[in-house]
Amino acid sequence: MTSPGLPDPTAPDAECIVVRGSGPLAGTVVVPGAKNSVLKLMATTILCDGPFELSNVPDIADVSIMGDLLAAIGVEMSRPAPGELTLVNTGVITPVAPYELVERIRASINVLGPLLTRCGEVRLSMPGGDDFGARPIDMHVAGLEAMGAEFKFSHGYLEARADRLHGAEITFDFPSVGATENLMTAAVLADGVTTIDNAAREPEITDLCDFLVAMGARIDGIGTSTLTIRGVDQRDLSPVSHRTVPDRIQAATYLAACSVAGGSLDVVGARADHMTMLLERFGDMGLQIDENDDGIHVEAGGRPRSIDVATLPYPGIATDYKPLIITMLSVADGVGIVTENLYPGRFRYVEELQRLGADVRTSGHHAVIRGVPRLSGAPVRAHDIRAGAAMVVAGLAAEGETRISGIHHIDRGYDDLVGRLSSVGAVIERC
Repeated sequence: MTSPGLPDPTAPDAECIVVRGSGPLAGTVVVPGAKNSVLKLMATTILCDGPFELSNVPDIADVSIMGDLLAAIGVEMSRPAPGELTLVNTGVITPVAPYELVERIRASINVLGPLLTRCGEVRLSMPGGDDFGARPIDMHVAGLEAMGAEFKFSHGYLEARADRLHGAEITFDFPSVGATENLMTAAVLADGVTTIDNAAREPEITDLCDFLVAMGARIDGIGTSTLTIRGVDQRDLSPVSHRTVPDRIQAATYLAACSVAGGSLDVVGARADHMTMLLERFGDMGLQIDENDDGIHVEAGGRPRSIDVATLPYPGIATDYKPLIITMLSVADGVGIVTENLYPGRFRYVEELQRLGADVRTSGHHAVIRGVPRLSGAPVRAHDIRAGAAMVVAGLAAEGETRISGIHHIDRGYDDLVGRLSSVGAVIERC
């Protein structure tokens, strides 16, 4: 029986994905640009006037949502061709991010730094997004306060003011991706020098740094845990063309699919150097992975081997990989333990895997997974983007039919997941 207020995973949905356990996968999958990069690049166009061009852009719902938010602020978006965006900063910027748009996408917080440093003020509804526990913005606020901003929270809105931000020395307790991005973009137009110690080092951070430097920003330490940003005048910035870095989470999804279904795939566009530790652990699970000029080639035969995994900030195992890893361990040979060190509330999808016959037990930060030879198809629900993709992968490892509802989450982060898997032999369809 479903608890009051919770969705019934057996209830019909407007759309769903149906997966039927099938044989080995074979062929080529092309990985598009990264969701976790392109949304931040889009927000950064607030910093200077003129037309920006982005390529290798994934066709996902979150890009459209961010486009709507930027349009309300004063940046117009168009799609001249598949995989391409043109963003025109009109120069007439309204530093208000309305609730009805912000609530739909957590990356909306990335407009905070650019708006504050350009306009000296911002009114931002608290961001929404995936439902897997609170992700506070304390470090964003503390860092911007150190740079001279004043904040007020009232009626669900965050309001910030600063006549002109100034440089500061900031040390994070934790290498937060969002806080690193917001403080870095804010520091670009601040007076003086800003140093961010214990900064996040994800490939998407490096992509944003490269984008800013091409615009005219002065950033040292790119790719390291210490970033030094020397503020410039707004007239020193100019719009640029930029190719978005490939999506390492989408790449990992196709590797996981191959692991549970068997076969071999060429994952074109995947960057092995962005997934070093994950690929090592996938190798420990029995995947044969080879890097080539086009991306990654993977082969899988037989059940995966169980391993123990802990999520850690980059270059460690990202929390976004964890639902895929637990799904792989659900059909692996042996017992594996997964420890979540970043977002302990992110285990909701385990109940859905259990509906498919997975033997998973959670306690606090830990999940213990006893692999079974095969899962059993059943109706399940996607609770967030990555958990939804994990349900699709689980369906490939299940006998019978797996029907996944709540797929609007998947559409927010995956560019034609159904079509790409179908093209390499998966029995999968939208309905």
